[in-house]
Amino acid sequence: MSDATSLSSLKWARSVFCGAELGDSRRTDRLILMASRAAARPGGKISEVVLDAAERQGAYDFLEGEQVSAAPVLRSVANAAFQCAEQHPFCFAAVDGSSLSLTDTQHKKGFGTVGSTGIGLKVITSLLVSPDGVLVGIADQQWWARPARPKISRKAHRQLRLKARPHQKETQHWLRAIEQTCQRAQQAGVQLWFQLDREGDNRDYLSALAKCGHRFTVRGNWNRLVRSFGTSKDYLCEVLGRHKPIGSYELDVPAGPGRRARRSKMTVRAAQVTLILRDKWMKTATTLTLTAVITKEMRAPKGEKPLDWMLLTNAPVTTLPQAQQVIYGYAQRWRIEEFHKTWKTGACKSEETQLRSTQAVITWATILAAVATRIERLKRLSRTEPDQPADIELSNVEIRALLLLRREVNHRKEIRLNAMPTIGQATLWIAELGGYTGKSSGGPPGAITIRRGLEYLRPATQLLESLGQNEK
Repeated sequence: MSDATSLSSLKWARSVFCGAELGDSRRTDRLILMASRAAARPGGKISEVVLDAAERQGAYDFLEGEQVSAAPVLRSVANAAFQCAEQHPFCFAAVDGSSLSLTDTQHKKGFGTVGSTGIGLKVITSLLVSPDGVLVGIADQQWWARPARPKISRKAHRQLRLKARPHQKETQHWLRAIEQTCQRAQQAGVQLWFQLDREGDNRDYLSALAKCGHRFTVRGNWNRLVRSFGTSKDYLCEVLGRHKPIGSYELDVPAGPGRRARRSKMTVRAAQVTLILRDKWMKTATTLTLTAVITKEMRAPKGEKPLDWMLLTNAPVTTLPQAQQVIYGYAQRWRIEEFHKTWKTGACKSEETQLRSTQAVITWATILAAVATRIERLKRLSRTEPDQPADIELSNVEIRALLLLRREVNHRKEIRLNAMPTIGQATLWIAELGGYTGKSSGGPPGAITIRRGLEYLRPATQLLESLGQNEK
């Protein structure tokens, strides 16, 4: 088993951040200590994560000083993720944009606009996910501060955007995230399958993905022009509609806002198409041949919108199993949505930071992003591989501390302290320490109760580690 998935918070921090080249080994040691504190007690504010006054001041000096930037911290995080990825035949790479809404009442921190009225920072994250849907780690992040929109009409603003080249638009950050992810994958010898949502249905993104040498799937957002029957033109949805279904399958649909849980029958169509990618401003067009897969719910309940995905991919699709693999891969893109929630407002609360500069916020948020992947990984393992032994993610000391707390707090005297629980059991017990109450909580353990439980577990683990060191 890899160091990144088997050791306690301090050893986990070493495995992820030891490669950070900060110009001085003492800075790297400081980074590792801060990351271990954040892993054991996640939170957006340094004062909530680091309780010792002298150590807390050292953390502020580290982040707010001019000697440390986020770039080497991110490289170390990404290298650790690709080391873990090497054990898999390939990894999904979910790429998506988000933003951190931050506080800057005096407008001195260098933040940009977020949404229509907020302030903060924009970020593109590339996240590695294993073939069975377990989060592996962060492949890349691209940060920027969005300038205020010029005070011109919407029509004039749209014309400016159309005229701008990719390197002049926010498109550059997406392209840079894809490029950096590919470079690191090549260095590690890891095969990728990129997964992008509707925002990825963009001429520049599709062209870059087609040249990257990896598979990709993008959810279609436009009924694009396609070339059919020689030189004639047609539209994508109409072309797919003329193809017969290649099969159907059943899908368990969970309940959601305005949606009832149900078991739906989905029909699948697939066709190879040549997209016409037009540049309206330059009045030019290029073509790109891909496979389009559309999966649609046959009979939706009354009053609910049928499920409908149109996916563009360079993977070969001629059979139903191949189409289902494409659909399954795109479904793993949701891991990045869960990561965003845990990182920004959930367990790690990175939006609550009150650091004084953009660089400090990005560095601290990068550390918290790595912590969020650890929490999400533990959560997912408990659901997808619940029968695996707990030491695939927790150290022996953490497991023993958990068993002791389980026996004392829950009055379960029959628990053997030398037993090895499954990862599913261990995660449930950790969540119960954090306030999880089973079915009444509304579902399986989530990131917040797991984070609270890890925080509760921390002092017991430290005590056992201290006792073990004193006995030597």
